[in-house]
Amino acid sequence: MSSHPHRPAPSRTPRRRAAAVALAGVAALVATAVQSGAATAAPEQAGQARPVAGKADPGALPVQLSPAQRAALLREAGADTTGTAAEIGLGAKEKLVVKDVVKDRDGTLHTRYERTYAGLPVLGGDLVVATSASGAVEKVTRATRAALKVPTLTPEVGTAHAERQALAAAEAEDAKNPDVSREARKVVWAADGTPVLAYETVVGGFQHDGTPQELHVVTDAVSGEKLYEWEAVETGTGHTVYSGTVPLTTTQSGSTYNLTDGARGNHRTYNLNRGTSGTGTLFSGADDVWGDGTPANAESAAADAHYGAALTWDYYKNVHARNGIRGDGVGAYSRVHYGNNYVNAFWSDSCFCMTYGDGASNSNPLTSIDVAGHEMTHGLTSNTAGLVYSGESGGLNEATSDILGTAVEFYAANSSDVGDYLIGEEIDIRGNGTPLRYMDQPSRDGSSKDSWYSGIGSIDVHYSSGPANHFFYLLSEGSGTKTINGVTYNSPTSDGLPVTGIGRAKAEQIWFKALTTKFTSTTNYAAARTGTLAVAGELYGTTSTEYKAVQDAWAGVNVGARSGGGGETGTSFENTADVSIPDNGAAVTSAIAVTGRAGNAPANLRVTVDIVHTWRGDLVIDLLAPDGTAYRLKNFSSSDSADNVQETYTVDASSETANGTWRLRVQDQARYDTGYINSWKLTFP
Repeated sequence: MSSHPHRPAPSRTPRRRAAAVALAGVAALVATAVQSGAATAAPEQAGQARPVAGKADPGALPVQLSPAQRAALLREAGADTTGTAAEIGLGAKEKLVVKDVVKDRDGTLHTRYERTYAGLPVLGGDLVVATSASGAVEKVTRATRAALKVPTLTPEVGTAHAERQALAAAEAEDAKNPDVSREARKVVWAADGTPVLAYETVVGGFQHDGTPQELHVVTDAVSGEKLYEWEAVETGTGHTVYSGTVPLTTTQSGSTYNLTDGARGNHRTYNLNRGTSGTGTLFSGADDVWGDGTPANAESAAADAHYGAALTWDYYKNVHARNGIRGDGVGAYSRVHYGNNYVNAFWSDSCFCMTYGDGASNSNPLTSIDVAGHEMTHGLTSNTAGLVYSGESGGLNEATSDILGTAVEFYAANSSDVGDYLIGEEIDIRGNGTPLRYMDQPSRDGSSKDSWYSGIGSIDVHYSSGPANHFFYLLSEGSGTKTINGVTYNSPTSDGLPVTGIGRAKAEQIWFKALTTKFTSTTNYAAARTGTLAVAGELYGTTSTEYKAVQDAWAGVNVGARSGGGGETGTSFENTADVSIPDNGAAVTSAIAVTGRAGNAPANLRVTVDIVHTWRGDLVIDLLAPDGTAYRLKNFSSSDSADNVQETYTVDASSETANGTWRLRVQDQARYDTGYINSWKLTFP
């Protein structure tokens, strides 16, 4: 085989967080792992190929675990981390730390782990292990597929260098009073290319708009180069749709009442009274009547926040069988009246709380149903998938809060704030009556993207969330014009073909289960498609209308292929089993058995390829006919720097017998990049 030039080591230029933008939308998250824009987290099968056609499995729905049951499962998983690590092929220096567990009705367990290497935390090393009721490992979903081997564990630069670098990064973002709130710690950085020894430093203080800062900066401990940075408490703009007169669950103590919800994990609502730190004062009063519906009364915003938190708790418990944000029955808390003229709301893991400002002139409290749903969902995401708030995973994180916050708004059935697919429709931030974001056609806000494209991970996460929001709308309601709850929508698709929705209830179940059992810290759009398809297959079967709708809705936002080969007629044969591609190694193949076809293959045989890879340029791809004849689909190209291969090729295979075993052959011909065959399909017109 002819030699090819090696690709140089990947650049470690940090992915900079976008500057906070007014009108950006509600956002906030603290994450414990990190994301590289190219890494993915598609399920890998253990022991058997994923079936091409499967039946619906009602047992794939989650069961509701009591706090005691969940704690017992976590203890059990924690007691056998050594055995699990060995079973899934981790190295001798690697250990697992249990983070979360989800149990399905059929007994399947989805256990989420963080990883350590030689005792050091591994950023970007998280994974989910799915085991059957018998305890057998069925799937492993990894944040990174790179082998965890670190050349050295001895730093060549000190912590002082890392801390100076972190402070400089904060100052570059116009931080106020930045300080090293968490001194540099040694970690293994595994979220971007080859794992290396690094320092993680956390800088406190305040962001430029007054939001608390928790800036994480990762520094190569050998070269001293900055590898990555992300802001753990991200800012945005909320909206103030009040909920009218609503019931609140409170607690009586002697002759007074306070905003403590004993029915929902003792969620409490506090008054910061324009402060920017601490818990504040728990709202209390003698009459159990809270506010008068006006912003001038401090209790009005508290009533909205308390009500929204209760609705979100109920939604997750009653619809998705999750008992609180962490699944442990413990409530977060809310803080209202943060800062002075603060036009934002945020979630922070450091306090396990939601915080709401009062808007411009302190006259527009950012407390409403979908804000509470949005912010609590950031907490849910942090405690499950851990989607880092940067790159494509950041867009998916923000979209998850929009998607499930919208679901909470519909669930509430509140006559003062009816459910819709508009984000921020009541605040009129722009002064022209338009919402912040549109899920049916995200680009209508002037900044969000309707569809995926290479490079979307480099823009603000509120705008890179557009394709996922659009996907959810298409999956729920379908394309075209329609009116729902008095709002008219008109959703286009990137390929101009129609999408038929399956209803919001099914779409919510698919997204939630994918988030909690398939997504990891490094999930990008390609992996989100893989995860939601896996869930649709589990819940409804891989030949179901729902499974095909997920394919079509993703295709409608330019992620992957249509269920029927792009809407054209024909018979398709597909293999969706993952096949890892060795870095600069031997070629691998994936097989499809074609049967029932008379005569030869057509002159326009369509080959649809979905390969997840951190650099597509070093891949050579061939289609192998049953007799071994090779048809070149893609050559090596050192100038092709994009990620992934998601293409449909047309091959003149008219000299080949149609029936037989066809193979896709893929070889990685350069160093430093990893990936896998996600799926591929043959379509005979």
